[in-house]
Amino acid sequence: MTGLLSVWFFVSFGCGILWVEPLNAIRIGGFQLGFWFAQQGSIYVFVVLIFIYVWQMNKLDRKYDVDE
Repeated sequence: MTGLLSVWFFVSFGCGILWVEPLNAIRIGGFQLGFWFAQQGSIYVFVVLIFIYVWQMNKLDRKYDVDE
């Protein structure tokens, strides 16, 4: 859980707000990377984090025999 929250904080606050200027020096498909993280990249990372969370919780459910 701590790892997932750390990734969430790093991507949303770090890449989207704190390090926008250095990331804007890099371009992907014509767009600055800082802008991309603030607009699109963080959403993709959040969706991946949701799937990782579900996978981990299902694994814990099976371990403690409380799965459905």
